[in-house]
Amino acid sequence: MAKSKVMENPESRFSAVLASAAGLPGVRINREAYLRKALARYCSEEDIRRAVEESPAAAGIPLDVLDRAADDSIGYETAKASALSAAAGIPGFIALPATVPADMAQYFGHMLRIAQKLAYLYSWPDLFSGDGDGVDDATKGVLTLFFGVMFGTQSANAAVGQVASMMSKEVAKKLPQKALTQGVVYPIVKKVAGYLGVQMTKQTFAKTVSKAIPVVGAVVSGGLTFATYRPMARRLKKHLAGLELTNPTHRAADAGHAGHAGHAGHADGEFVDAELVDAELVDVHDSPTGRAEPAST
Repeated sequence: MAKSKVMENPESRFSAVLASAAGLPGVRINREAYLRKALARYCSEEDIRRAVEESPAAAGIPLDVLDRAADDSIGYETAKASALSAAAGIPGFIALPATVPADMAQYFGHMLRIAQKLAYLYSWPDLFSGDGDGVDDATKGVLTLFFGVMFGTQSANAAVGQVASMMSKEVAKKLPQKALTQGVVYPIVKKVAGYLGVQMTKQTFAKTVSKAIPVVGAVVSGGLTFATYRPMARRLKKHLAGLELTNPTHRAADAGHAGHAGHAGHADGEFVDAELVDAELVDVHDSPTGRAEPAST
């Protein structure tokens, strides 16, 4: 009975799927190998070396170069996710119990892949640098917020900006563990996870319907994945690119001047901005700026 209640809880359901997707083969991105490959077409070996050892921002790589590399990765991951989704739609109704869970797993796995790639291009630290096979709480928290940005939630946008501000001020090479697991942004992580659990259930239903007819289901499923995955990836790209953490002027020597305006909070994560916790999970899909705007009434 207790287990059933856990699975019915949207927050717990999303966290379970996130952890499961992170354990799939090929989902975790090697930060060094990825940066070397993604920047090889655009940067010198010295710039790439410094980007790997420190960050692309510390290497002084211009934002337009990072944007081009990000677009390359988004195109690659979108095509791959759409092709796999289409393949999963071929068997039709008789195979739905097997294909829909598998399709959702690979879909979230590809969301994790592009989230990591964009994070590394825009100067976030290695998200899976630990020795264990599991996902630590800080990584789970920041990935939840990244997913929230991809789904267009206001509070996730604000929280990601706040985490980036903490790392900029401290010139940190790792995630602010305490803020993500106890204080400052932890309540927002929980709220966003609950919202995503509900959205995940809606997506599962949509994909089930799309796969009901063989072959036709493949076309619809692949098209549905393409239509949703690419805009979400581009939304995360735009948000990460606009943070202070990505600014090419951000150097270790400039730590005292770094920061992200508009996001208050202490790096130790001992208190939380109530305004962020109470922020609506506003849909920003149609916002021309890519930032959260008041919901229409």
